Amino acid sequence: MITQEIKTRVEKLKKTIDDYRYRYHVLDDPTVTDEIYDSLMEELRKLEKKYPELKTPDSPTQRIGGKPLNKFTKVKHRLKQWSLDDAFSLAELKDWEERNAKILAKTKLPADQYKKYKKELKNYTVEVKIDGLKIILEYEKGLLIQGATRGDGIIGEDVTENIKTIQSVPLQLRQPLTLTAVGECWLSNSELERLNAERRQRGEAELANSRNAAAGSIRQLNPRVAASRKLDSFIYDLNWLAPGQKISGREVKFPPTQIEELKFLEELGFKVNKNYTLCRGLTEVQKIYDDWKEKRNKQEYGIDGLVLKINSRELQQVLGYTGKSPRFAIAYKFPTEKVTTIIEDIKLQVGRTGVLTPVAILRPVRVAGSVVSRATLHNESEIRRKDIKIGDTVVIHKAGDVIPEVVEVIKKMRTGQEKKWQMPQKCPMCSGEVKKEKILDSKKKDSVDYYCNNPHCFAVEKEKLIHFVSRKGFNIEGLGEKIIEQLAAEGLIASPADIFYLKQGDLEPLERFAEKSAQNLVEAIEESKKIELPNFLFALGIRHLGEENSYLIAKEMFNENSPLYFKKHSLKKIENPTDLVRYFRDLNKEDLLQINGLGERMVESILRWFNDDKNLQALEKMERAGVRFVVENLIVQKKKNKNIQDKTFVLTGALQHLTREEMKKKIKELGGKISSSISKNTDYLLVGDKPGSKLEKAKKLGTKIITEDDFEKMV
Repeated sequence: MITQEIKTRVEKLKKTIDDYRYRYHVLDDPTVTDEIYDSLMEELRKLEKKYPELKTPDSPTQRIGGKPLNKFTKVKHRLKQWSLDDAFSLAELKDWEERNAKILAKTKLPADQYKKYKKELKNYTVEVKIDGLKIILEYEKGLLIQGATRGDGIIGEDVTENIKTIQSVPLQLRQPLTLTAVGECWLSNSELERLNAERRQRGEAELANSRNAAAGSIRQLNPRVAASRKLDSFIYDLNWLAPGQKISGREVKFPPTQIEELKFLEELGFKVNKNYTLCRGLTEVQKIYDDWKEKRNKQEYGIDGLVLKINSRELQQVLGYTGKSPRFAIAYKFPTEKVTTIIEDIKLQVGRTGVLTPVAILRPVRVAGSVVSRATLHNESEIRRKDIKIGDTVVIHKAGDVIPEVVEVIKKMRTGQEKKWQMPQKCPMCSGEVKKEKILDSKKKDSVDYYCNNPHCFAVEKEKLIHFVSRKGFNIEGLGEKIIEQLAAEGLIASPADIFYLKQGDLEPLERFAEKSAQNLVEAIEESKKIELPNFLFALGIRHLGEENSYLIAKEMFNENSPLYFKKHSLKKIENPTDLVRYFRDLNKEDLLQINGLGERMVESILRWFNDDKNLQALEKMERAGVRFVVENLIVQKKKNKNIQDKTFVLTGALQHLTREEMKKKIKELGGKISSSISKNTDYLLVGDKPGSKLEKAKKLGTKIITEDDFEKMV
């Protein structure tokens, strides 16, 4: 029988242990010794073992309670997890600032609001950029229910049991809120050294760097391995807050600035990196950058730059996102690590579009925490510009996971034995004819690209297959480059569509496969048949169409106000691969060029691809195999309201409960329309504090004037 005394003792133990954990792992202010902490934890374990009904998900004993997994399950993020654009110089930061100013100038905002936002445009929250692994934490009524990796930004992997082993991540928040928080998981330099010392003793390969070690730890199938590596965290983003939540009778609202958001996260019990500040202009940002550039290597955690975010959340919402990144934030990266080595040879790599890319074969050298032996040379024009020869001593650099690049040749090291490299006239893989095409590179310089002109080049087909199943495409687990090569060599697949017709019996006789592994791959292929539309567009490997614009086009297809809205083009739905053929064949170049971010070469390439009957046949084959699109996250669901639907609203003054942008979004979701100016067609003027001249004009026109409270009653 469980007495009240036992229940009270267990609750006291949980609360005390969690408080000690918070002080040690979050505040870095331990108040008891490890022996005292361990003794309390042992008592709690014994009581929970004796009275299992007292064991709860938020108990400190549950941090290392998960069983080893066979594999990680995929989970869909509540909101898309964006990646940041990078800047490597003050000049690039200024370009970013100017782009935002131009975007703001194009918005049709009231003069007073525009003036306010223009003033806030250069107020930046500056945070250090932790070189770790992004984690997404879901809490329900204050309880941690899921921890996930970023994945492709839409689908990640459920690593909840490993996240629980991170002592600085609270299992229970200090307030019973439902929310999503985002941060970085990292491994300290001292912990990396400890792990490598142990690995050296066991004769195992050392972990390359703290970032890779953190990523590898969080993806261990056995949570006890992750727990043994003493991971840490910093949380920096309140990604989502369930609306209408109250604490002590007061509604909890999203913090209005990034600075207040970080403070709010601290109050909830998260570990937030203290090195953040508000800067008024890029001059102040540069001073902080120069300071951190000197002291970043003296920290226990890796820092690869700064993150700038426009401080005002309202302004963040106005600026919005590109297909890939938030416009209101940017990573200001530190200079990349540079080392010298020798180019021992230059070989050609054949890409999925047939482009021939020269690659330098290097004398192996350690850079940015890992050993590299290859570096991209981009194209023949780049080799000529930098005067690169086989045998040259060169400077290479590498930033994070980016492919190493040759920066310059140290010509003083030349001996006269170096050899000039020439682009061959035949494809090195299939001996097909090589054609050249003039391009304008990223630095706005004329260059020439070379392509294999053989449409059946097996190197091109292999790269198309690898691209098709990649993480940003169909993301088929277990179908890596080696398996693709094996299946192609065995004649089991010749095109992407063939993948969906593989059977267990096709795979079991092959080397590397057994009954279970063959079954797992077939199941993974079956699961992949339901695919997000942006991922499908990317997987097709259309020339010039990358991840960012695949998402942008898919989003515009489901935007009622866009010229690309699919229902404007005689289609009732977009769910099958061949629907895309009917859709794109009904478009012309001008339709697509209306979308900011789509260039002429890309648009021509897209239309050419979908007007090719061979590609139609491939899509038909995928459709017969059961490939279907997932589009829910692209659709803005309208909650129709008869009092709001088809009514035109104008907003003025400062609102109390929602921001102006939030109110506009709510009106649109309910079927209403938004106008920036009062006219005879305006149904309602929604007024807040200190309304402007619109109020007087509304009175003259007899427009109905309502408050926020009136609007809520209408809803």
